[in-house]
Amino acid sequence: MNGDRRKINRFEIWYVSLDPTVGSEISKSRPCLVISQPEMNNNLKTVLVAPITHKIKNYPSRISFQLQSQDGQIVLDHIRAVDKLRFVKKIGKLDDVMSYLVYERLKRYLNISRMILICFKLKEL
Repeated sequence: MNGDRRKINRFEIWYVSLDPTVGSEISKSRPCLVISQPEMNNNLKTVLVAPITHKIKNYPSRISFQLQSQDGQIVLDHIRAVDKLRFVKKIGKLDDVMSYLVYERLKRYLNISRMILICFKLKEL
C-alpha cells in the first residue's frame, strides 16, 4: 500500500520505524500514538506521533497506560513528525477516556490555552 495514502487517524497506535535517529531521540521500530489532527493526517505526507516506551519514568510529560497487557508510557517529550512511509502496522486505538487524557495533557504540556485553540479553529474531542 502506498504509505502516503494510508488512512491514519488521531489516537491510533501504529508500529513506526523511527530509525535513523540522532543523539537522544527515541529509536527503532516501536509503537507510536498518532496525535495530529485529521486535517493534517488526511492532507500531508507526515503525521505527528508520540512514541510509546516500556521504560517507566515519573515525568509530567509521560502518560502511563497498558498496551497489549504491558505497562507503557506515551512519551510526549519526544513528539515528532514522521512520514507515512515509516508506518508499519496499525496495532490499536486509545479508548475515549485515554484519548481525552492525552488531549488534556498535550494542551497543558504545550501550554495551549482554549483561546488559542478557538482562534486556530482546531476541533476539540
